[in-house]
Amino acid sequence: MVFNSLSFAFFLPLVFGCYWFLTPKRIGLQNALLLVASYFFYACWDYRFLFLLIFSTALDYFAAQKISNSSTLQTQKRWLWCSIIINLGFLGIFKYYNFFVGSFAELLAHFHFKTSFQTLSIVLPIGISFYTFHGLSYIIDVFYKRISPEKNIVDYSLFVSFFPLLVAGPIERATHLLPQIKKERSLSPSDFTDGLKQILWGLFKKMVVADSCAIYANQIFNNATDFSGSTLLLGAVLFTFQIYGDFSGYSDIALGTARLFGFELLQNFKFPYFSRDIAEFWRRWHISLSSWFKDYVYIPLGGSKGSKTKQIRNVLIIFLLSGLWHGASWNFVIWGLLNALYFIPLLVFNRNRNHLEIVASNTFLPSLKESLQITVTFCLTVLAWIFFRSASVGQAIGIIQNIFSESLFTIPNIKPKYTILMVLVFIVMEWLGRKNNYAIASFFGSNPAWVRWMFYYLLAFSILYCSGSDQQFIYFQF
Repeated sequence: MVFNSLSFAFFLPLVFGCYWFLTPKRIGLQNALLLVASYFFYACWDYRFLFLLIFSTALDYFAAQKISNSSTLQTQKRWLWCSIIINLGFLGIFKYYNFFVGSFAELLAHFHFKTSFQTLSIVLPIGISFYTFHGLSYIIDVFYKRISPEKNIVDYSLFVSFFPLLVAGPIERATHLLPQIKKERSLSPSDFTDGLKQILWGLFKKMVVADSCAIYANQIFNNATDFSGSTLLLGAVLFTFQIYGDFSGYSDIALGTARLFGFELLQNFKFPYFSRDIAEFWRRWHISLSSWFKDYVYIPLGGSKGSKTKQIRNVLIIFLLSGLWHGASWNFVIWGLLNALYFIPLLVFNRNRNHLEIVASNTFLPSLKESLQITVTFCLTVLAWIFFRSASVGQAIGIIQNIFSESLFTIPNIKPKYTILMVLVFIVMEWLGRKNNYAIASFFGSNPAWVRWMFYYLLAFSILYCSGSDQQFIYFQF
């Protein structure tokens, strides 16, 4: 079941109706209903992995109780590391075992050593990276006494597996979501309409922008050797908007859906392609993951304290882990390290926190300097996305070589005029709404109701026009 499927279009109103009309103001029943709905939502993918989700949830729940009730620091650390090792062990087996075994075997083969390592024929459980990080943040926060352990196992289980964020985030913190689960919730008319608008915008970004770009991006990347440098560059740019529309679209649907049930999830994107440097980009892209690594890895390593050498080391570790988190492949590792190389000069010259506010916050258009900064940052991001999208490091290098060849100055072999027009319209809409939580939050707010409704109907019509198959979201594979 995906957000852009017909089955979800039936699932959401059914759960919404039962939640507000059959269990009004009864928090325990509401939470139990949402938990059952979340497990059903997850089981629709593969019911066999539901046990793994429940086991991980139970492990962290009981480990937190043991940490809280233990009288010695040594015992508390023992339970903390028990939870961390088991959770990361499952993640390592399912996601990274074949990668590390294969890479080690290739290294030995390079030195003419014969090996007989066995890989595992296993399927990656969907959402495992996300719910594992939910549990890890909780158990670490309990250990450091940032939050008290949750005694109600239903409430804690709902925190881990709340269906809007279960499969692809945002990565929530117990300190933020658990208090909302514990208190009585209400739904105002403004929350209801705002939630629906954000869902509508998310579906537009996914089904109209991302899926339209995917048609041509897939064609170009899957047949990269057949195309000129100009066509390959076009494919890279289209993928850049595909992954943004796809992932931020999912996040918008997740946040809008949660709003319908009275929850406020963490904002995951803040118009990253309007960033003026890579540091700003990473403050605006997949915010929940970036902040997770900052709080639970970067700061414990020393963060920005100490010598520049240690700071650079910490940055390299963070971006390396970010690359590996996205996928067990060397092209993801290089994608992460390339972003680190973009970031390090800003760190060395203390320019990594220069742009904390949205660009052109007090003007309609950016200055010439800001426009140049945005363009350079966007180009660097496109270059990095080539490694992210390519099937291998070799393919990525070949694509980049062809882009920086004479064929760059030829007319592209593919001319997706409608898609390019849609991307341009999308960019304008994002720019106009860049000061809001999502682009259309206040569109036509001062205009008559019929103007707003015409706009919403236009978005809905474009979504229906572009629908046809339930295209999975890119980040489901992570």
